[in-house]
Amino acid sequence: MSRPEIELFKELDPQALQKKFLNSLIKIQNVGRGSIWIQKKESYVCVEAAGAESENIKGVVLESHRPSIVGWVIENKQMTIAETKSDRRHHREVEEAFAVKSSQILCFPLFLSEHEVYGAVQIIDTTPGKTRLNLDKEYLETLQNLVDICSIAMGNAILFSTEKKKALYLKTALSRMQKENLIIGQSKSFQKSMGLVKSYADTDFHVLITGDSGTGKELVAERLHKRSSRRKKPFLVQNCSAIPETLLESELFGYKKGAFTGATRDRAGLFEAADGGTVFLDEIGDMPMSTQAGLLRVLQKNEIKPLGETKARRIDVRIVAATNKDIKAMIADNSFRQDLYYRLSVLPVHLPPLRERREDIPLLVKHFLETEFTKANTKEKKMMPDAMQYLVAYHWPGNIRELENLIRYLMVTTPEESIQAINLPPHFRESQSLTDDPYAVAGVSLSPSDNEFMVDLTGLTWPGLEKTYVNSLLKKHNWNITWAAKASGINRSTFASRMRKLSIRRHPTE
Repeated sequence: MSRPEIELFKELDPQALQKKFLNSLIKIQNVGRGSIWIQKKESYVCVEAAGAESENIKGVVLESHRPSIVGWVIENKQMTIAETKSDRRHHREVEEAFAVKSSQILCFPLFLSEHEVYGAVQIIDTTPGKTRLNLDKEYLETLQNLVDICSIAMGNAILFSTEKKKALYLKTALSRMQKENLIIGQSKSFQKSMGLVKSYADTDFHVLITGDSGTGKELVAERLHKRSSRRKKPFLVQNCSAIPETLLESELFGYKKGAFTGATRDRAGLFEAADGGTVFLDEIGDMPMSTQAGLLRVLQKNEIKPLGETKARRIDVRIVAATNKDIKAMIADNSFRQDLYYRLSVLPVHLPPLRERREDIPLLVKHFLETEFTKANTKEKKMMPDAMQYLVAYHWPGNIRELENLIRYLMVTTPEESIQAINLPPHFRESQSLTDDPYAVAGVSLSPSDNEFMVDLTGLTWPGLEKTYVNSLLKKHNWNITWAAKASGINRSTFASRMRKLSIRRHPTE
């Protein structure tokens, strides 16, 4: 086999491989035209053509119920030679307008496997005397072997391309889901807040979100936008504490050329850029009093006045503001405008801290484990009950953001497939003492319906309790019977005997 042929089989791009394969066959047989056809449901489609009139052949579709040389070869799974003037299988309509017509056609089936044909390749002599095709029996057998090998290579390339497209689709879908930023929680306090968010989304009034840092205020603001009538317009974010006071006003309202040193051109502000959409102002409690006056103008008159501009400009934006500060206390201290507060808090919503929704912690842990390990394309780790106890009991000053960062830390620092309490950073274990009842952690009672890590023992019979206990030990010790027996306080043979009597076997997926 020649070097070019070896290189041909290494090609994984179906289109490139088809073109190289067809051109090689045309060169070998020294003919004027060739084409490759693929079966698609009830038709045969020309996916590649080369030589005279090739631009008029590629893309042609032949219906499977009508006679054609390609159809016959695919159906019968064997090579054929056709004299185009006399062979009734020849689909003459395809060449009706061609200046150069076929005189003789050599057609081979394309095999995906030993018995499965997915298409056909035609090598076409266009000379009137049919002088180009070499139809010697031994030569055709050699050519048949080459076509068979190349057809499998092309089939593999097509399958590879299909799987690659599927992988890209799944990656895109995953990316879309990650960008969607799921909001997870089943606690009553959290569901009450989400109920308000759902009802607020249908209106166009301004919203004030309060809650500790890390409770997901920006996610809620984004959900409000995506479920509102403004969802096709911009959603722009500005953190009022992340930019100096002297720059915040120009960032929000824009400026005219020459308004100050360095203003070399006109610049639209955030409100103007978000016209028709939603502006999310995070940490509104850190907004300077001077800028608060300009924001009040936006809320009262739907207009802005860029720095250096003499006339106001009309805008249409919905403002969603958020803060982790006590705005009412700031009003009493004269550090926040009372009239601005009442304009912003037409629709208030408070997000409870994680310590007040502990029953949501196992759900969030499971979600972050799935998403982070999917991103890293590694096998997902399991959070074991002893570790989960500490997480549920922890006070979470950083809220959900702290929990998400912890999962990322554990993903890197835990070599085993199961995350145990010992794998947690020391401050999670040292700052708390758990109760003797592992199912009443930090004052929260979790039933089996709440999460997969806790078990309600009162609903079990004695054999059921024993079976649950043995299963839990085995899972904790990665189904190592010796370790599980040692942890239970009995010898290995007795433990194994109890496993047999309880019909406990490791499931293949565990």
